[in-house]
Amino acid sequence: MRDPRAGIEAAVAALKAQGLEADRCEILQNGSTLVLRLREDLVSRVVHDAGDGARSGVEWFARENTLAAHLMAAGAPVIALHPAMPMTPVVRAGLPMSFWCFVQRMPGEVDVHEAARLLARCLRLAQGVSLDLPVLAVPREAIGVLAQVARRGLMSAEDLALLREVIVHGLQELEGAPQQVLHGDAHLGNAMLTTQGLLWTDWEDAFLGPLEWDLASLICNARLLDGDETAVEAMSKGWAQELGPWDEQRLRVCLRLRVAVICAWYPLLYPAADGGRQAKLRQRLQWLRESSP
Repeated sequence: MRDPRAGIEAAVAALKAQGLEADRCEILQNGSTLVLRLREDLVSRVVHDAGDGARSGVEWFARENTLAAHLMAAGAPVIALHPAMPMTPVVRAGLPMSFWCFVQRMPGEVDVHEAARLLARCLRLAQGVSLDLPVLAVPREAIGVLAQVARRGLMSAEDLALLREVIVHGLQELEGAPQQVLHGDAHLGNAMLTTQGLLWTDWEDAFLGPLEWDLASLICNARLLDGDETAVEAMSKGWAQELGPWDEQRLRVCLRLRVAVICAWYPLLYPAADGGRQAKLRQRLQWLRESSP
């Protein structure tokens, strides 16, 4: 848990600069990103480690705002940027932040079929949108992440070699694949059940690539960690309702690539991982060793 005081002070100052006063301060999340509810209808996301983390600067944050604005205008099921605040990221005291409409979470399990269908709708609405997004940014970024993990001695040489091989091979396999705007990190944790319905959030990893990347991200945990093929089938059907069929070989490549990217980030995101997280990492690495390219 990080000290949230600097982030809170910076976000409150950003509100004041727009003529707004914070009437509360509820910490909704305190990790690498600090999520604060500062007004009844307003939430701020503040990046704690924009200068010294594996991902530095505001570029990724800016992409999220730009894409969210396009999707809002198209009527996609996404959380809206707050209309009283700038649509682009604000930097205060060296901390990038953005401002969103507060949505009330609802109890209950996310319907995986509906989550997949609504994500696919977002991607369908994003087709043809002219955005200056990088190609295959998240898997390409993972090469640098592995280098940082290696420098810090956070993973064995054997595991590092495996992940590097999977990522390099996967990127080669995806050369020439169709490209469009993707969510980039489309796991079910980013599908939020709210009083306004099921909404997709956290678009900062958006990049250009094949649709199969987001489908692989959706089904990854159900297939690898849970062995829940019923959930995989439900998500696949929801996806197909909006976007139709996919390329099976490309999906296999994206699935291996997605798993390798998750493993690459693990030591940085969870430096003190508990036994459960360590077991999941071992399970993913073992799957990569046993699955065919």
